[in-house]
Amino acid sequence: MKEQDVLRRFLFEDLGVRGEWVKLEASWQASKQHQRGSENVLQQLGQAVAAVAMLSATVKFKGSMILQAQGDGDIKTLVAQASHDRKIRGLVRSTVDVAPGSLESMFGQGRLVLTIESDNAEPYQGIVPLQGENLAAALQTYFAQSEQLRTRLWLFANETQAAGLLLQELPAQKGDKADWERIEMLADTITEREILELECEQLLYRLFNEEKVRLFAPEPIEFKCACSRQKIETTLRAMGRDELEDILKTRDSIEVSCEFCSERYHFDKVDVETLLTQEVIVNPSETRH
Repeated sequence: MKEQDVLRRFLFEDLGVRGEWVKLEASWQASKQHQRGSENVLQQLGQAVAAVAMLSATVKFKGSMILQAQGDGDIKTLVAQASHDRKIRGLVRSTVDVAPGSLESMFGQGRLVLTIESDNAEPYQGIVPLQGENLAAALQTYFAQSEQLRTRLWLFANETQAAGLLLQELPAQKGDKADWERIEMLADTITEREILELECEQLLYRLFNEEKVRLFAPEPIEFKCACSRQKIETTLRAMGRDELEDILKTRDSIEVSCEFCSERYHFDKVDVETLLTQEVIVNPSETRH
């Protein structure tokens, strides 16, 4: 059976190195169908979604990991998100046509932010300059500076698929430098065609057939947006009564569209008054004694 929309972990048993492989098809199609951009722009989104799917599997948390790239160039914003249970989504905002090139040529001056929002811990955030040949290079800089772990990524995306390969030294078992360099050199021979066409076992055998590699069971990945009417209501409450009433002076309702999935939420004057009244009841502004 063809492997698609899965993540697979693997381990070099005699070395202090672990790895991950990801292949996205239906989940990639669902992620990009609500986004607009040239072929190159959407390829950047595909690479980002593949990257965050793998990166979210390198740490234990309950919540979401968010990769965000922002700059003042042709690509303004790139966001990819993965939850601990392998739900992904992403968005990109750019000018109409963006020529392929380095991150600086596409994004201009910018930064790459990696955030972990955990249900049971304070948010963690790491920031590095948005520089390098591609997104994989920028993420490698992030790990070198923030995590101080040898890490390599290979990211690819086309119209139908997005895929990635990750190698990382084990934090508690930093292995021999020569071992890492050998594995890295072998992985560097990978081609876009191979990672997009070969199954995981085939690819690992092609790259590392002389190494002792343990491959773990596939973990399914799917596109799922985290938006909800309740979350939109919270955002509207934060805007305050005055601003909401100003908007309703010129229109019959407030419409909010999710940037990730294009779901539309409508709030008429009664809806707005109801959510504002609920806020007053739940969080009264004055307490009488």
